[in-house]
Amino acid sequence: MDHPIEAPPGVILAGGLSRRMGGGDKGLVEWRGRPLLAHVIDRVSPQVPALALNANGDPARFSQFGLDTIPDPLPGHPGPLAGVLAAMGWARARRAAWVLTVPCDAPWLPGDLVPRLIMAAEEADGLSVATCGGRLHPVCGLWPVRLHDRLASDIAGGARRIGDWALLQGAARAAFPGGTPDPFANLNTPDDLTGAEPRPGAPA
Repeated sequence: MDHPIEAPPGVILAGGLSRRMGGGDKGLVEWRGRPLLAHVIDRVSPQVPALALNANGDPARFSQFGLDTIPDPLPGHPGPLAGVLAAMGWARARRAAWVLTVPCDAPWLPGDLVPRLIMAAEEADGLSVATCGGRLHPVCGLWPVRLHDRLASDIAGGARRIGDWALLQGAARAAFPGGTPDPFANLNTPDDLTGAEPRPGAPA
């Protein structure tokens, strides 16, 4: 790459329908006495210069977090790629060249998520996604804003799988060590909420 990647702004993706959680806003579900979204903000905000939330509907329900709330730019809940497109558009308006995305239901995200994604992206064409234990976690990605129009066209053409699309663009894989719990574990169901306990000494 010609220029090093500076710390990108970040967007938490919370625009899904949360069917496995029973519907509603998964990010507002309480875990360990606080909304899931609050845990994710704690993990990500020290790593980025600005943070926003991708969510649909009335943004007032997220006012307690003090974040810009940006809706999907496309109707019909086409999935996390629409959230990435929203993130790219928001970052472009801020004159940023890259944007970080993370899910709203992963309370153990690594404290070095952004530096590792940047290192991987600088060895590729500016795009990287996280891997851990051989598993791809493409919602945790660093996206070049220059891909905005291509992504919009591909979504219109039927693209839906975020990992497939990222790899088709030549995404690098940023490898992270595993742990207990998995740093990329998602709390998707009520059973996940009741069964998830952080390891002793780990930040919630």
